[in-house]
Amino acid sequence: MEHRIVGPGPYRATRLWNETVELFRAKMPLRKHRCRFKSYEHCFTAAEAVDWLHDLLRCNQNFGPEVTRKQTIQLLKKFLKNHVIEDIKGKWGQEDFEDNRHLYRFPPSSPLKPYPKKLPYQKDVIKFPEWNDPPPGTSQENIPVRPVVMNSEMWYKRHSIAIGEVPACRLVHRRQLTEANVEEIWKSMTLSYLQKILGLDSLEEVLDIKLVNSKFIIHNVYSVSKQGVVILDDKSKELPHWVLSAMKCLANWPNSCDLKQPMYLGFEKDVFKTIADYYGHLKEPLLTFHLFDAFVSVLGLLQKEKVAVEAFQICCLLLPPENRRKLQLLMRMMARICLNKEMPPLCDGFGTRTLMVQTFSHCILCSKDEVDLDELLAARLVTFLMDNCQEILKVPLALQTSIEERVAHLRRVQIKYPGADMDITLSAPSFCRQISPEEFEYQRSYGSQEPLAALLEEVITDAKLSCKEKKKKLKQFQKSYPEVYQERFPTPESEALLFPEKPKPKPQLLMWALKKPFQPFQRTRSFRM
Repeated sequence: MEHRIVGPGPYRATRLWNETVELFRAKMPLRKHRCRFKSYEHCFTAAEAVDWLHDLLRCNQNFGPEVTRKQTIQLLKKFLKNHVIEDIKGKWGQEDFEDNRHLYRFPPSSPLKPYPKKLPYQKDVIKFPEWNDPPPGTSQENIPVRPVVMNSEMWYKRHSIAIGEVPACRLVHRRQLTEANVEEIWKSMTLSYLQKILGLDSLEEVLDIKLVNSKFIIHNVYSVSKQGVVILDDKSKELPHWVLSAMKCLANWPNSCDLKQPMYLGFEKDVFKTIADYYGHLKEPLLTFHLFDAFVSVLGLLQKEKVAVEAFQICCLLLPPENRRKLQLLMRMMARICLNKEMPPLCDGFGTRTLMVQTFSHCILCSKDEVDLDELLAARLVTFLMDNCQEILKVPLALQTSIEERVAHLRRVQIKYPGADMDITLSAPSFCRQISPEEFEYQRSYGSQEPLAALLEEVITDAKLSCKEKKKKLKQFQKSYPEVYQERFPTPESEALLFPEKPKPKPQLLMWALKKPFQPFQRTRSFRM
């Protein structure tokens, strides 16, 4: 069997367990061993199993090279407990697995874990206000239609926006968004965005959307400091002062330690132990129990780093603000400690990076129910978080912009026409009832022509309009409704009667014509002698 990447989706942890069991049974080398003067065929020692499985997990892209030998031993203990393996005498379940020369073998068949049968969540489709949503309590049948009365000024203003038929029985109405509407929009679009990134048909098997709090999402987006860390309204949920001081001390080592505290050999180890003890006694992991499947599902996208970062951004927005703040501060401290070359070793047996992952992985991600690969999955996730904490724990701008534009679109002011005599809130939308084809043809032919003909007459008889403005409006009306215009002005002569030509004034006589007739030039007598 070849290694394959288990992608995102429901029951990913169970799928990984089954695949690991199948790989282990198919490829683990078996040979003859002797124990207490007796030979056993097709078996292996505990140390051989640890070596082989450790190499398998480190080369498997679903787990990565960060897997430790200790984690491999923990997994083999679960194999023994679940009868994936048994000792050479057939014992399993209660036996403790240790890294030694004890002999083990495979049973005739290793049971694969069945996929959990969860009750399907009822699809709760969140619907937020649209342009044409009716107000609550209205029915779509037998709604009286108020006739629209428009004067020439209103008609001209409407046609200055767009040339087309003015609906006589339907007006656009915009409802005001409430706070609950905005929260539903944030929740709906955030979950839809996550579902699209994961490539799933539904989030039902990965996430219980009823447990998603829209207030958490909005708070995590807007209530942040300049550094991008969440600001809590309830200060009682903040980290204790002594824990925050200890984290600052290690994150900025050696420049941020309180010099009033006694400095001694191993001081930094005690400070680290203080932080580890606090996070280790949390009642719930920082990523919460109900989001375990969602984060594990995102781990299937790690081969596409940018997509995985984006998916983790969305998932972290769903966290309670106090959890998100604690996670942000912890991941920043862990990343700084790993990059700090002046930091003394915090543990003799592990490197700094491995120590960070092993110490805090369980307080960041774990399942409420026992999951056989939760230690490996948590270590994989924490490693990725630590390497990309700056990107993952900031607000996704694409999602924020998309939702803000959607809310702004729904909050736009109702359509009004300044200066018109109908500068009031428009009436509620009217709805149509089903009619016969004959009635439809009649209404199409005659229903809209009568109000348009009346509108045309109003433009014609409007004495306030100048001749130039009236000609402009009539030309626009003729372009939009040629049939109505043709019926009113069947001939060019009838149209010409509307604008009679003014009599031309007689040309005025020139001033010089009123003077004496021009007399010929008379030669005067020369003054020369």
